[in-house]
Amino acid sequence: MELPPFELERWLDEYEPDADLMLAESGVRSLPADRFDLDVGELGYVIPTDGSPEFRAEIAARYDRDVEEVVLTCGTQEADYLTFMALLGDGDHSVVVSPTYQSLASVPAAIGEVTEVRTEPPDWDLPVDAVAEAMRPDTRVVVLANPSNPTGKYLGPETLRALYDLVDAHDAFLLVDEVYRMLADDPHAPAASLGPRAISTAGVSKSYGLAGARLGWVVADTKLADTVRKWKDYTTISPPILGQHIARQALGGQEAAILEANRTHARANRERVAEFVGRYDLDWFEPTGVNGFPTVPDGFEHGTAFCRSLFDAESVVLAPGDVFGYPNRFRIGFGLHADELEAGLERIGRHIETRR
Repeated sequence: MELPPFELERWLDEYEPDADLMLAESGVRSLPADRFDLDVGELGYVIPTDGSPEFRAEIAARYDRDVEEVVLTCGTQEADYLTFMALLGDGDHSVVVSPTYQSLASVPAAIGEVTEVRTEPPDWDLPVDAVAEAMRPDTRVVVLANPSNPTGKYLGPETLRALYDLVDAHDAFLLVDEVYRMLADDPHAPAASLGPRAISTAGVSKSYGLAGARLGWVVADTKLADTVRKWKDYTTISPPILGQHIARQALGGQEAAILEANRTHARANRERVAEFVGRYDLDWFEPTGVNGFPTVPDGFEHGTAFCRSLFDAESVVLAPGDVFGYPNRFRIGFGLHADELEAGLERIGRHIETRR
């Protein structure tokens, strides 16, 4: 198993430390720690190591699944990774919908083979027929992020049901990373509620503003969840005790207030970016979540050239579309504080005008 460099993370590691403004951040602005009870007593392991049974039962109820079908993880990234390791064997085939977060394609490609189904602007729609054509007798899983990172496209229940019926007919699985789902004004039912061949991964980082809690989960049928548990024993052993403690509060009595505030914040910032995109004649799909994927302004060869020159001139970090396989675009995160976003947009606009 040989993993390629994670291009987005390498980009951020190179530019973020020295930047004035970080507009490549992909989550909503972080919540202050002092709104939560942080007293967990001793800082030991979470026992059982797949998470508190009571908390797992609360998660399971959200998906209409059993407590044994939930494994708590160190963030959604680990949830995805462990699921691939549990699900795939040498040479197994996966179908991955793009553009997407790199690990959702790179990890299955490192284990077996991947067929990419590309979605395209302006609407980034996913034709289920294209997924069906990509399926093979050895296809084990169809993978997508919903809402998408980087486009913000949120596929509806009819598409998810059609994908589920497709994988069910092929004795495969549907893995949906839903870490942005709860930022939707009216979230659809999660993928795992479709049936035993659907897997949901999620966490409290992107939608809840709790990236530092490092708390995520996998919801899968019991046999697969048990294999995820086995793999987890070889990685982080248990989720962070403080992260679980905070996440349970966030998903309990504080959830309604947190989500209302974060959705309102995301909506207002989305309008700011939409006005900016229109002013500079860029093209984008108005997203769900806090990521947009506009076209590169005229006068720049590709996303990397634009983003690198912007950093050099204005000390602002964006993510080039090249790292997602779409070089004529860039990803902008608008979940940060409004004053930082406005300052960043002003600098980006000044750079575009200077080049013109």
